[in-house]
Amino acid sequence: MVAAGHVCFAHGKESGPWGTKIRALAEVARARGWSVESLDFQGMEDPHERVAKLTGHCRGLAGPPVLAGSSMGGFVAAAVAAALPVRALFLMAPAFYVPGYEQYVPPAPACPVTLVHGWRDDVVPWEGSVRYAATCRAQLTLLDGDHRLTANLPELSRLFGWFLGDVEEAAR
Repeated sequence: MVAAGHVCFAHGKESGPWGTKIRALAEVARARGWSVESLDFQGMEDPHERVAKLTGHCRGLAGPPVLAGSSMGGFVAAAVAAALPVRALFLMAPAFYVPGYEQYVPPAPACPVTLVHGWRDDVVPWEGSVRYAATCRAQLTLLDGDHRLTANLPELSRLFGWFLGDVEEAAR
């Protein structure tokens, strides 16, 4: 069976490549016939170094992937999507418009964008996701959750499944 596509996950600053959230979303993707991977950015504090790593990885793929990123990984995925062809972008509590780093927000990519953020996020303010969604005319869902969104895994998994369904539909 040919995969529906390829999803590449980018984890946050203080998490790892196969944390709870990525494992749950990878299961959703695999159940829909997608191949999945998650790059390891542990020990890489500089987000631009992470962008370079993901960019190099994506250039080696057979075709444009779907990128999914959380927190700093959301910033990284969006920066790559603004520079390279990707099928779609799924961002969870992306680190946008963080005080002192506003100038580093990537421009809107040329692909569909979905953002999910928690109302109770005390690490990255949800207002940055609203602002970025407006620049991209993106799908935006605000959940009653915190930065990690792990308490929202069932809802997050449903949203990711719907997102992948939309990507699949657009390819038909």
